[in-house]
Amino acid sequence: MATVEVTRLARDELRELIEARRLPGDTRDRVSRSLLALEEFPRAGKQLSGVWRDCRALIGPWGWLIVVYMYLEAEDRIVVIAFHDARTSEAATAHL
Repeated sequence: MATVEVTRLARDELRELIEARRLPGDTRDRVSRSLLALEEFPRAGKQLSGVWRDCRALIGPWGWLIVVYMYLEAEDRIVVIAFHDARTSEAATAHL
């Protein structure tokens, strides 16, 4: 079973989204539950392209929240590198 890590940058982005979007108090718990599926199914997210070609994207816990991660297969490790609002032009999937 793969391990899941969240980078400091990703944690900061999630914190900023929580503050800017006034997300519910249980947002971190909801995100954690969304990430649990990756432990068993690390390729569950869509493979990205372009500058994000080494990454995958998972949606959740809301349809607009993109979790950008890398699956390091040799280490059986998932590293979450970003949380993006899909409704913005800066989101990882905006330039596919």
